[in-house]
Amino acid sequence: MDYHEIITKLHSLTNPENVKGMARYGINQHNNLGISIYVLRPLAKEIGTNHALALKLWDSQIHDARLLACFIDDPAQVTSEQMDAWAEDFDSWDICDQACTSLFDLSPLAYDKVFQWAGKEKEFVKRAAFSLVAGLAVHDKTATDQDFEDFFALCTTHSIDERNYVKKAVNWALRNIGKRNFSLNKKALKTAIEIKNIDSKSARWIAADAIRELTSPKVQQKLERKKKKK
Repeated sequence: MDYHEIITKLHSLTNPENVKGMARYGINQHNNLGISIYVLRPLAKEIGTNHALALKLWDSQIHDARLLACFIDDPAQVTSEQMDAWAEDFDSWDICDQACTSLFDLSPLAYDKVFQWAGKEKEFVKRAAFSLVAGLAVHDKTATDQDFEDFFALCTTHSIDERNYVKKAVNWALRNIGKRNFSLNKKALKTAIEIKNIDSKSARWIAADAIRELTSPKVQQKLERKKKKK
């Protein structure tokens, strides 16, 4: 399936009602065909991994084509320049999160990008830093605890950002780190308590939500099962 066939296919799947529904969840309606991710993922499998095609789909500026690009690109061929360019293009939380947790977190460049993007001012670029952390915490099975401990200071520093999409991503990152193992769970909780003491509405929300989940019986039992499997 070539580029033009894919674009034609996407337009044939247009769902205006879905676009309205997505808008209620804060997903950008601009150039959005309203195609469900559960339709796009099987289509991506049909297409297969194709870096050059992914770049063309991204450049189409069609929301759904950009999601598809995240699913078919080859993380081994992703460059630093591409990551920065795509991050600058992020205009919706779903595009940001899918790029970061379906593609960029599989790149060896991911850890460096966390620190680079966390210092950026644009809301979705900064969100991308913490979405990457959330993705790495789940998908990088070879990472050491220290790799993630290095992110705690970032979570603390940026917990005072009141912007919705940033604070939710900081919270997501902190929670996912704390669900890797018991050691990181304790350290994530310690960080959350420190964040809770910051005089900031967003910091208090981030901390309270993280503490609630990381101390929950469900998470503690899951960590216990992980421990027994080792």
